[in-house]
Amino acid sequence: MRLTGIRVFRVELPLREGRYAWSGGKSVDVFDSTVVALDTDAGLTGWGEVCPLGPVYLPAYAAGARSGLGELGPQLLGLDPTDLGVLNHTMDRVLKGHAYVKSAIDMAAWDLLGRACGRPVASLLGGRHGEAVELYRAISQDRPEAMASRVAGYRAEGYRRFQLKVGGDPDTDIERIRAVRAVLTTGEVLVADANTGWLPHQALRVVRAVRDVDVYIEQPCATFEECLAVRRATDHPFVLDESIQDLGVLLRALELGAMDVVNLKISKLGGLTRTRLLRDVCVERGIAMTLEDSWGGDIVTAAIAHLAHSTPEALRFSATDFNSYGTREVARGAPRREGGVMRAGSAPGLGVEPLEDVLGPPVLHFRGGE
Repeated sequence: MRLTGIRVFRVELPLREGRYAWSGGKSVDVFDSTVVALDTDAGLTGWGEVCPLGPVYLPAYAAGARSGLGELGPQLLGLDPTDLGVLNHTMDRVLKGHAYVKSAIDMAAWDLLGRACGRPVASLLGGRHGEAVELYRAISQDRPEAMASRVAGYRAEGYRRFQLKVGGDPDTDIERIRAVRAVLTTGEVLVADANTGWLPHQALRVVRAVRDVDVYIEQPCATFEECLAVRRATDHPFVLDESIQDLGVLLRALELGAMDVVNLKISKLGGLTRTRLLRDVCVERGIAMTLEDSWGGDIVTAAIAHLAHSTPEALRFSATDFNSYGTREVARGAPRREGGVMRAGSAPGLGVEPLEDVLGPPVLHFRGGE
């Protein structure tokens, strides 16, 4: 099998609630997603997607994804996309860094591999564990009482795990944590996610003020070292996210006991191939994981579902169903939330068939021989 063409699409993903806000006053109203199609001489097409959380969250932005794909695309034509090691080595050789740019290509290659051998990606990533994947619901940053009031609606949709967006004024964040925890019931889980928004002294104030509250503390500060200092000053269960940028940082975090849970984002790590590697290290070391991405639509949600379903249940803290947050369907066959869970499909590959009339014409198109 050889790559004969690469098509790149841009699609906007409006939000069901109109706006998504997190630490530092950051917010997004409409997400700018990039979808990639890998066409082959076998008549098969694989699909991938990358959708940064705006330009101010990680060193990634939507136009940068498409610009990077413009650099990568011509260099990949003629390769066998199911040779995942060769494909990733080639991408690293022709474009240094920019893991998020490579993520959609790698995701589409896994989709192709599954289609070619007639197996769902979850089977190729390690097999299907359990009947369903439990999801969390992010609560966009707002006034404490407004955030608490949203829990009832999300609970009615089946969610039992809630990720509270904090990382603002410490006094207000203390109120947010207490207000939301007060409306939760037995068995429901609360994570206070600062998204790097606190300075160390602010993070210490918050964790001490909520010492009596049943809550996980997620990525309080910008750097690994700052988070580690906070971790050592609290007995709250601790989650790292933005700091875990590659295998080297993960190994250091494991050595230092820097977290109890880790969030693995597919695009931040460069695709399913490298995310699987970090996932398997965490499985070996007994570290629970949230399997997710920065953002996305139906294709990203399908990739998350397959990665999460192939992860042992005991180490699967939660996962994300981004297509529940948006109003635009871009592919048929993607997993849909059923209560507070989702299930990876059993069709070959990622099991999605993009709606090309929704995607529109490609913004980039590379063909073999050009």
